[in-house]
Amino acid sequence: MTTQLNADECWRAVQRRDASRDGQFVYGVVTTGVFCRPSCPGRTALRRNIRFYATPADAERDGLRACLRCRPLAEAAPGNSARIHQVCRYIEQHSADRLPLRELSGMAGLSPFHFQRVFRSIVGLTPRQYVEAVRMRNLKTGLRQAHGVADAVYEAGFGSSSRVYERADTRLGMTPCEYRAGGRDLSITCVTVKTPHGLLGIGATDRGLCFVQFGESREKLMDALRREYPEAAIDEVRSVKGDLEEWVKALQNHLAGAGSQLDLPLDIRATAFQMRVWRYLQTIPPGETRSYAEVARGIGRPGAARAVAQACAGNTDAVVIPCHRVIRGNGAIGGYRWGVARKEALLAAERG
Repeated sequence: MTTQLNADECWRAVQRRDASRDGQFVYGVVTTGVFCRPSCPGRTALRRNIRFYATPADAERDGLRACLRCRPLAEAAPGNSARIHQVCRYIEQHSADRLPLRELSGMAGLSPFHFQRVFRSIVGLTPRQYVEAVRMRNLKTGLRQAHGVADAVYEAGFGSSSRVYERADTRLGMTPCEYRAGGRDLSITCVTVKTPHGLLGIGATDRGLCFVQFGESREKLMDALRREYPEAAIDEVRSVKGDLEEWVKALQNHLAGAGSQLDLPLDIRATAFQMRVWRYLQTIPPGETRSYAEVARGIGRPGAARAVAQACAGNTDAVVIPCHRVIRGNGAIGGYRWGVARKEALLAAERG
């Protein structure tokens, strides 16, 4: 522990989650191997497992890594957040150009190595992932317009169509042709199952879950799935097998009270911002909640609480992307796409 720090004062600041001490020191948790800001919203570790450091660099030299929830590297130097967001705007305006890491890091006044760490801490994605997310968003716009697939691919900044198809399963949710055709020639297997929280419709491609929603009846759930993928070939089954069987079992066990985090493959379409919000939501432990403002700060966009709420409302994969764990800043439960009563019940079951 750095001798300039008063361990007792630091510990009291951590217990209070004192945001005024952010940037003055970080604390490391030896049992998890991460270091955090004093105001980190995560569960406070036992005092005997905590070490205090004057800078993130000191913590990293001890082998610790930055917490993905409170992102302490974003607080390491004044102005980092503003510089990184300027780089993001530049990427969005020049996404079709070649964007080498050295050029982007130079714009932020950081070394390439430090730039990557700070960028990921603030944005939630690596620079390369962000560039690809912007290009994929532009590709979606081009595919929805009158452009052909090949023109849309190159105008979005991709050097070849093969690169797009390699990433289609994780970024577009389907191939460019399938997306442009509203899911035409895409095969979705779906099933409706009973859970303690009502009927749950589950749809999946061979890449992962593309639809997880609560509904009042099987018919309404199937209608919602068809609206989401109007041209897809939808095969409703009574019994499931293979990967889908495992995914359905995991969801049923979780909703029956297992309480563990779900780690299931997803085949979804999202903007770069939605992706950041949804990834953050998946880090919130079962039974815990965050306000929209806390989520916005957690992804490095403190003024985007309203946009966070919209991203939660646009979630099509209930429970797997746990938007029910986000509440209003005054502690009120807030809205929920599948009903406030169900949201309360989900939280109560996770805490139970």
